This record gives sequence, structure tokens and C-alpha cells, in this order.
Amino acid sequence: MTRAVRVRVPATSANLGPGFDALGLALGLYDDVEVEVAGSGLSIQVSGTGEETADRGEGHLIARTFRSAYASIGGEVEGLRIRCVNRIPHARGLGSSSAATIAGILAARALHPEGHALTDDDVLALATSAEGHPDNVAPCLAGGLTIAWQTPSGPRSTRLDVAQGVRPVALVPDTRLATEHARGLLPETVPHADAAANAGRAALLVAALTAAPHLLLDATEDRLHQSYRAAAMPDSLALVERLRAKGVAAVISGAGPTVLALTFRAGEVDAVVDSIGAEVGTSWHIHPLDVAPHGACVQPIDQ
Repeated sequence: MTRAVRVRVPATSANLGPGFDALGLALGLYDDVEVEVAGSGLSIQVSGTGEETADRGEGHLIARTFRSAYASIGGEVEGLRIRCVNRIPHARGLGSSSAATIAGILAARALHPEGHALTDDDVLALATSAEGHPDNVAPCLAGGLTIAWQTPSGPRSTRLDVAQGVRPVALVPDTRLATEHARGLLPETVPHADAAANAGRAALLVAALTAAPHLLLDATEDRLHQSYRAAAMPDSLALVERLRAKGVAAVISGAGPTVLALTFRAGEVDAVVDSIGAEVGTSWHIHPLDVAPHGACVQPIDQ
């Protein structure tokens, strides 16, 4: 029986403008999590971002999702040793909680003697139940571009390759924004015209990201969620508007406040970085990233 595993999980960006609660993109920024079955007790070590979460004990997201997933297969473990090297910013709209959730579930599947009984569909369902929606957990699992949806029998997702040359740039502010607060700003109903517009743009965005990047600016227009959240992240929305006025396909990443620019032209990344750096100063951290072609990866650790 394997007693320790290492799980590498990518950051993700959900919504991508019009694809609210459906579209997600895996990003080349990773957390590394090691989980070891022990005789008793719980030890959590965290380095990098989110070091303060090490004090949460059994309330730590990885510990909670590990034990929940392990119990869903059958049985329990007495002790755990968890070590995290975190690079994904917390509460910034880059899928840090989804990454932790997936890490915990996949570690449990790898370490349980009957872990093979937990299918990929089961993993998606457990992660969606923990997160409340599948748009971030799907790309974290599968990599690339994912489309996720709900059915009466549970969540489903499909994966697509992103066109070569598309490169995301994450613009991360110092401020945080809780997903629950951001979702609380959304209205219960929206105008039919706005829903219809977003449906068309979301379909166009799939085509733009996979085959026609020159359509990205039009494809990333949103009328369902970003403007309603402006009061919680005015600087982010202002930056999105400034970038779009320059022809850059910029959106709020997930629930925000990170801004994601989807670049594809030769030299565009450098031009965006230079112009943004001059425009917004040092309050934003600029991260040119690759699209992560693969999702979470699990490896045993030799004892």
C-alpha cells in the first residue's frame, strides 16, 4: 500500500467573461501537496502563500476533503501528514480552493487500498459538492479548456485543447475578495437580452480559444456578472475596461479580483506587461502564464 503521495495541482480561471459557471482554463501556476498516512494525529506544514492556513487543523481544506473522499470509499485514516508548497494566490479568483479540494480528493484516492473504486466522475462530483460549482475543479482535473455542466445524475465536463499562441496574463492585485461575497452581489434574475447575448458570446469564446484567437475580444464580452460585482472590485473592472479599449481581451478571473488578459499576437504579452506596469504601478503583480495542458498529477513518494 502506498503511504505517501505528491499531488501537483494547477491554478484555474473560471468564467472567462461570458462563460459564467461553465467555462474554465487551467493555468501554468501550481501548488504541490504531499500527503502521508501516519499512525495518529494531524500535522500540516504550509510554505508560500496561505501559510496561516496551517493552523486550521482538521478544518484545513485539504484535510477535510481528504477525509471526506476517503470515507466515501470506505474507512478512515487515523493520522495524516500534509505538506504544501503554495504558489496560487488565495482569494484572488485563481482557483486556490479548487486546487486544494482536488489535491485532497486525489490523495485520498491514491492512498486508499480500494481507491480505484473512485472514478473520475466521482472525483468531479465530490469536488463540485465541496466547491458548489464545477467551473474551477473541471480544468484543475483535466487541464486545458473545459466546459462543465450539471445533470440530474451529477456534474459533467469535457476538455478541449487551446489554440497554440494563446497566452494568459494574470494581473493579481494585493487585495482579496471572498467568492461568497462576490456571488452575493449577483441578482437573482437577469434580462432575457443579457442572457441571450452571453449564450452567443460563450459559444463564440469556445471557437476563439480553440481555433480563432482573433475573435477573443468580441468573444469575451460579458453581461451577466462582471458589472454587478464592480462595487467590490472597482480597480479590477476599471483595468478590464482600459485593456479592452486597447484591444486586449481582458476579463475578471473567476470571482475576482484578478484580471486575466488572453493574449495571442506576437509581442502582445510584452506590450501588455509594459503598458500595464506603467499604468497601474506596483499594486498589481503581473504573471505571464502558459495554458496548462494537463490537469492534476499524482505521484507516489518512496518511503
